[in-house]
Amino acid sequence: MDAKEQILKLRDELSQHNYKYYVLDTPSISDFEFDSKLKQLQVLESEYPQFYDASSPTLRVGGAVTKNFDTIVHAQRMYSLDNSYSKDDLMDWETRLRKLVDGPIEYTCELKYDGASISLTYENGLLVQALTRGDGTQGDNVTANIKTIKSVPLKLRGDYPSKFEIRGEIVLPFKGFHAMNVERLAAGEEPYKNPRNTASGSLKLQDSAEVAKRPLECLLYSIVGENSTIKTQFENLEKARSWGFKVPTIAKLTDSIDGVLEFINYWDVHRHELPYETDGVVVKVNSLFQQAELGYTAKAPRWAMAYKFKAEQVSTCLEHISYQVGRTGAITPVANLQPVELAGTIVKRASLHNADQIEKLDVRIGDWVYVEKGGEIIPKIMGVDLSSRTPDSTKTLYISNCPECDTALVRKEGEAQHYCPNDMGCSPQIIGRIQHYISRKALDIEGLGGETVALLVHEGLIHDYADLYELTTDQIIHLDRMAEKSADNLVNGVQASKEVPFERVLFGLGIRYVGETVAKKLAKHYKSIEALSKASLEDLETVDEIGIRIAESVVDFFSKEANIQMVSRLILYGLQLQLSEEALSKQTTQLQGLRFVVSGVFETVSRDELKALIDSNGGKVVSSISAKTSYVIAGANMGPSKRTKAETLKVPIISELEFLEMLA
Repeated sequence: MDAKEQILKLRDELSQHNYKYYVLDTPSISDFEFDSKLKQLQVLESEYPQFYDASSPTLRVGGAVTKNFDTIVHAQRMYSLDNSYSKDDLMDWETRLRKLVDGPIEYTCELKYDGASISLTYENGLLVQALTRGDGTQGDNVTANIKTIKSVPLKLRGDYPSKFEIRGEIVLPFKGFHAMNVERLAAGEEPYKNPRNTASGSLKLQDSAEVAKRPLECLLYSIVGENSTIKTQFENLEKARSWGFKVPTIAKLTDSIDGVLEFINYWDVHRHELPYETDGVVVKVNSLFQQAELGYTAKAPRWAMAYKFKAEQVSTCLEHISYQVGRTGAITPVANLQPVELAGTIVKRASLHNADQIEKLDVRIGDWVYVEKGGEIIPKIMGVDLSSRTPDSTKTLYISNCPECDTALVRKEGEAQHYCPNDMGCSPQIIGRIQHYISRKALDIEGLGGETVALLVHEGLIHDYADLYELTTDQIIHLDRMAEKSADNLVNGVQASKEVPFERVLFGLGIRYVGETVAKKLAKHYKSIEALSKASLEDLETVDEIGIRIAESVVDFFSKEANIQMVSRLILYGLQLQLSEEALSKQTTQLQGLRFVVSGVFETVSRDELKALIDSNGGKVVSSISAKTSYVIAGANMGPSKRTKAETLKVPIISELEFLEMLA
């Protein structure tokens, strides 16, 4: 047997043994035998580098060092999930589903593993990319680190598609987590707090050889993209398993919410017997066709719901209450607690939200309070142990003046929060606005972070976000921890932000209630900041999905001379404060005032492309048929009840080709 044959034989053997051990949990050889074969392969590969293969088992030992992780846009957005905490929440969800889809609904129930979300891309059966979730739109490229995880197949088996994404969680089993902490304690080091944070932190280690030492696992549960051969989520799981992925075997297919609740109730008790952290159950509509029909909200799929197990709760002493000032001037009271361990982390602070919440809980300094983590992440006070309250306890009086600038606070009728009205002179508001302006979803200025913004404000170099465009390297090079290269990167990053499109600049201005989605709608409707600044309250309310609260906020923003001056300066500096010619060329008003329901499977263009065409041509996509619906665009497998409803209401039903002809 020549060297090439030996190498190929060893690679195949090791891949098989790796799959049996880490995916199937049925090892067929000893660790010693496996390591011996691996060392033999390493020797041969070093002697014959011409036979290099990116999917070789030897690459799992790591060795690649990454100082900066590239940020890459996800081919398809990684959404978060809506949460539920009761049977009533699930029943309400089911009611909404039945209004939107035809026919019976099946549900796939899966455990919600508490780890770090990951998206893997395979081409021709080989792993080519691994991205963290990031903000859902883009994530960090951690491919080198992911390749070290033994349960991640480098090369697939079976009838896999030529290119696809699959998503899941990187988890750290309890056994491995405890073993790591034994080693750390023996070395005199602080133990890791919990498996989830440790798994997440592992993905961002610079040395992949260090990642390889950690007993991480990868649990996959979702194949992304259109695949005509797979019809259901349950089949999704089975297919992924057959291709060599470690797919959890704990899953249930049911046709009722009662069946869902049986699964939830069982695992709420038995989850502590599992080798991994779990914090709930994910319930998905099983039919991928029905999933497509249901679509997404701005934040989450309509076809899935996460049921969260009841959070762990502890009691501790409330030592004092402090107050934070946000970028909009909103005041948030914060409970400063006697440090206590909760769900694997030390909790020292918890939000008290507003004056009404303090009043409702009747929470006082010196009280023993019950604290839990909302969604296992954010600490919150759930109640007060009145039995331990001292006789000299005094009622909490909410502050009347800003803790930063001493301006008298205001509270508008119908609003829960108090505000500091000194928006141009209150330091946290100034810093917060600029930090929002430079954030990833806004101007995303490379080389400029939140701490540097605070430093620039405190040094008197900037007073608003327009001042950023006057900064020079000489001005900032002398600042703390600012070398020449860092200063150059900051200035260059600021100048590069002039190419950011209008809707993101508009979002970055920080107009209250104007988030990403609203900014896009306003940019599309008014096309320039000048037109938007002149819009009346009545005119703004005519824009789709713009209510009185948003309209008042926009008018208020442009009524202030300081804001008008800032915007004028941004225009002068060359910021994109109108839609580009390219963006304008893609927009028409052909479908203005028309409402479309998109239903079925399409051949010429995808469902998402149809929706984008409707939106860019002035139409509106709606999820359900009503008397106000203008057209139903019907593809293959359109539900019979939708067709019947459209016919009853005399709503025209057209094909995708007929729709495309409308735009021709």
